[in-house]
Amino acid sequence: MKDTIEVKGMRKVFGENTAIKHVSFHVKQGEIFGLLGPSGSGKTTTVKILTGELTQTAGDVRVLGMGSAKFGTSDFKSRIGILSDNSSLYERLTVYDNLKLFCKLYNAPLKQIEVILREVNLQDEGSKTVSKLSKGMKQRVLLAKALIHKPELVFLDEPTSALDPGNMAHIHRGLLKLNEAGTTVFLTTHNMEEATELCDRVAFLHNGKLQELDNPSALRYKYSTHAFHVETFAGKQLVIKNEPEKADQIRKLIVSGQVKAMHTDHPTLGQIFLKVTGKELV
Repeated sequence: MKDTIEVKGMRKVFGENTAIKHVSFHVKQGEIFGLLGPSGSGKTTTVKILTGELTQTAGDVRVLGMGSAKFGTSDFKSRIGILSDNSSLYERLTVYDNLKLFCKLYNAPLKQIEVILREVNLQDEGSKTVSKLSKGMKQRVLLAKALIHKPELVFLDEPTSALDPGNMAHIHRGLLKLNEAGTTVFLTTHNMEEATELCDRVAFLHNGKLQELDNPSALRYKYSTHAFHVETFAGKQLVIKNEPEKADQIRKLIVSGQVKAMHTDHPTLGQIFLKVTGKELV
């Protein structure tokens, strides 16, 4: 399977500040790749370089087989979708008319509007003027705009940051469906539950450097102590090492009917990030 994104030794400097420090990674065709980190870690700068809004100071960047010199071409732009902090809508137009404009821009059929509105849970809001929408609803229209032309690759920079849990779950289902149809998704987020649910692989970015890169399950296993956490009906909380000599202790607890709940130690991605970087994901 070929790579959709290839980044080798990427560096970005703004004056005296080095925002990205020799970062290297690749994104496979058809995967959901998560770039995770707190505000100011370099996530948005990375997206802007990969979409041609910024140019890297050093290193090699290739997206959809094209070098950064071609990121401004119509061919490149027609093959990607973007939801970023710079995405905008025409406030005086309706939701439908906004999407109609983008259909014309990308040569997408107008029937795609109704399809995409259902995907973002706005199927009954097409006639509403954008200026009258809530922040969360505008975010979903922006997502619809990014997906309207069925791009090969979509960049989503904090796509669910303004959404309530219900709409977030609806968007997640839509993104998974889109990915199953073959679209590669590059996602930035500081929502670790979102990353765990959606991403095939995740990279931890902190102070402009990649600290870890693997699939969520492998990372959780790597940083687990593998101990058993046992809660008894008497209210005791026990931590028992996952060792052969401890098997009889666990067996006795189960046989005597004392076990109310038991699970192995699997840290969340947020806990792993804190351990790796020493910084909370906020």
